[in-house]
Amino acid sequence: QVQLVESGGGLVQPGGSLRLSCASSGNIFSISVMGWFRQAPGKQRELVAAIAHGGSTDYADSVKGRFTISRDNVKNTVYLQMNSLKPEDTAVYYCNARSLVESHWGQGTQVTVSL
Repeated sequence: QVQLVESGGGLVQPGGSLRLSCASSGNIFSISVMGWFRQAPGKQRELVAAIAHGGSTDYADSVKGRFTISRDNVKNTVYLQMNSLKPEDTAVYYCNARSLVESHWGQGTQVTVSL
């Protein structure tokens, strides 16, 4: 079993920055890809960014150039640095850990971008 605990969400003004953290524990040795998804009210959950164990990354077009995903394999933590935030980035952000056979989710953290 894998446990994921997110932190770092909150309220920020447009143009501001936030950094989300996702600490993982448990049977993490099988995890190959960590990612951040988000879900806004009335919309489907969507991939924001992902990072493989080797360090390769993937981003949604809407966040390229503004968000950066990184991972600390010693601390078993994944980060999402979000800059130049826009109101349309408002959503619940979920951490995801994926292996070949399983997918695990955190409880989510709210990010609200508003004046």
